[in-house]
Amino acid sequence: MTSVGTDVDRVDGPEKTTGRARYSADRVLPDMAYAHVVLSTIGKGRIRAMNTDAAAGAPGVLRVYTPFQPLKLYPPPPGYGETYAVLQDRDIRFRGQVIGLVVARTFEQAREAAALVTTEYDAQQPSTSLAAGSPGVTAPDQGQGAPPAKFAVLAPGVTSIDQALAASEVTVQGTYTQGSQHHVAMEPHATVAVWQDGHLTAYCGAQMPQVHAVSLAAQLGVEADRVRVLSPYVGGAFGSRVATWPDIALASAAALDLDRPVKLVLAREQVFTMVGHRPAVSQTVRLGASADGVLNAVSHKSDVAMPMPTVGSWVMVPAQDTSGALYKTPNLAIDQRVVPLDMPPTWAMRGPNEAPGGFAIETAMDELAVSLRMDPLRLRLRNYATTAAGTGRPWSSKHLRECYETGAERFGWSSRPRSGTVDGQWLVGTGMATAIYPAARFPAAVRVRFRDDGTAVVASATADIGTGAVTLLSICGSDALGIPLSRVEPRLGDSALPPGAPAVGSAGAGSTAPVIRSAAQAAITALIDLAVTHPDSPFYGMTADQVRYHDGYLDAGAGRSMGFARLLKLTGTAGVEATANGGPGPEAGQYAFHSFGAHFCEVRGNRFTGEPRVSRFTTVVDIGTVVNAQATRSQIVGSVIFGIGHALLEVDPLEDSGRLAAGNLGDYLVPVNADIPDIDVHWLDIPDTVYSPFGARGVGELATVGSAAAIGNAIHDATGIRVRDLPITLDKLLG
Repeated sequence: MTSVGTDVDRVDGPEKTTGRARYSADRVLPDMAYAHVVLSTIGKGRIRAMNTDAAAGAPGVLRVYTPFQPLKLYPPPPGYGETYAVLQDRDIRFRGQVIGLVVARTFEQAREAAALVTTEYDAQQPSTSLAAGSPGVTAPDQGQGAPPAKFAVLAPGVTSIDQALAASEVTVQGTYTQGSQHHVAMEPHATVAVWQDGHLTAYCGAQMPQVHAVSLAAQLGVEADRVRVLSPYVGGAFGSRVATWPDIALASAAALDLDRPVKLVLAREQVFTMVGHRPAVSQTVRLGASADGVLNAVSHKSDVAMPMPTVGSWVMVPAQDTSGALYKTPNLAIDQRVVPLDMPPTWAMRGPNEAPGGFAIETAMDELAVSLRMDPLRLRLRNYATTAAGTGRPWSSKHLRECYETGAERFGWSSRPRSGTVDGQWLVGTGMATAIYPAARFPAAVRVRFRDDGTAVVASATADIGTGAVTLLSICGSDALGIPLSRVEPRLGDSALPPGAPAVGSAGAGSTAPVIRSAAQAAITALIDLAVTHPDSPFYGMTADQVRYHDGYLDAGAGRSMGFARLLKLTGTAGVEATANGGPGPEAGQYAFHSFGAHFCEVRGNRFTGEPRVSRFTTVVDIGTVVNAQATRSQIVGSVIFGIGHALLEVDPLEDSGRLAAGNLGDYLVPVNADIPDIDVHWLDIPDTVYSPFGARGVGELATVGSAAAIGNAIHDATGIRVRDLPITLDKLLG
């Protein structure tokens, strides 16, 4: 029996629901001090002076750090976060930059004293307008194996994408915009740092514990083996806990300087500027097709806001895995550009490239369907791609056609209401869109250990950011060893464990699951080797091929069978373990790897107020083998909810002053229960054995892609109003 593919309750559920799970901010250590950051209040310039006397003299204050009295820190390694070292100069790069740190005996004392710090600036006018800076410069190279940010694939005899578009019988063009968005996770960003014997232990939320440890060591100027990062519980991340942001380094450096543990918990408003965000983007998509809907040309240009190079950031490239991969076309042009602004750091946010890119291409496809008077589902099927556009590589596995067919049947697409159907005070419309997300696979290592109490440990330095990775380790360990879930102890979130797959890019499960099988097999081999070589073993003297392992037992036939716990006790062995490594192989250069899905939704628009309401939603995905049905269902529903927020609510405009106008949870709107209908989700569960022997690809971010477009398309179907600027708020529908 195996639990793979069934509904499995989270093994860490009892700890979380009863409050026994200790997140970073829950750590309380002896003699611990508390820190609070001071942030800049201008968008660009230089600090002339800072008055810290009142703060330093406030009750309980231990130390005040500023660029005039800094902690010694170094920049993070390239690609690990911002490009500058915090508090090491007086330059103001963006509003909300850390310019000070107050440490006191209590949290309240630190916060109160931080408010007493006053700063004089030599202010400059920041650049904050994406529109004024467009068109930008070509986005930088995204790394080995990634397609260039700008490329074109043209049919023989075609000299430019403009020529291909001009030769098309029908063309549509649209510019699609959206402002900044934020991944403000439920768990506050927090660090508890403690030094002992020259070694640092940092309790902090991390999507990549070992990467955090390496980056933190570099910022502190110490050897990597002197830093340990512990993240056993992480209350949400969505990309915000990939980089090692300044708060982690500041708490760690202050703990070293004061020779006592230091806790630093960011206030919600501070999170909006300190831990990255999805930047504003403007995208122009042009489609050319024949009169019967066959695509002849696809052009996708984007201009993305990004911080100045002196800040550092992750760069959004919204076209390459959406328009650049989704539909069959003989002529394809991708042009992804960036516009440097004086703004807080940007970073990947759930469906980082693909959610904005999917909104653009899937809205444009709907506009083409309207122009052709064609069913939008039929249009997509007519342009179904069997190889990845631009590369010609076959997909490792693609069952998008089945997603379309299953989703349409479940939703009732063929019997949907006519456009603009009136139901009392509501206009009713339907829309659909495609979901696509790259299926990356990262190197990973897993250790499996048999213990003499009859349990087994499955350990890897990956992270569970709320996605169910702890339960995945248990399910896959139970499956590979043939023992009950209750006898598997999962361990993760510790940089001292074997290097695990990063919890990014919806790749954690797909990268880790096959390596658990390999590690389990290696541990079984080590167990059998012990059985045939130890004098106290009843299998002593036999050859390894005479002993078979199954379901926690060693069996040599003729009634000679023994559980591994008894064998370990007989031989006086506490445990037997093995570590396996895995990752992509030669198939990575031979195939294209994506997960796919189809969205169908119904939206109601109020005829008098313009209020849009999502009333029905169906999503079907193709993600390979499903490990935990319960978690998969939750992940898909959560992704669609992300899409609803993306479509209707979430935006944080950057003001001329450099201030993010909605940088708090009072003004930054996210969906609540009343905004969400019943969401019907389904998956195909067809293993992708080219991707890995286990066959499971990622699911977490896939359904976010295209869901906002499906909503926008349904709103157009209901009201006749095409909104190309997200979010689609009621004021944009009152016309």
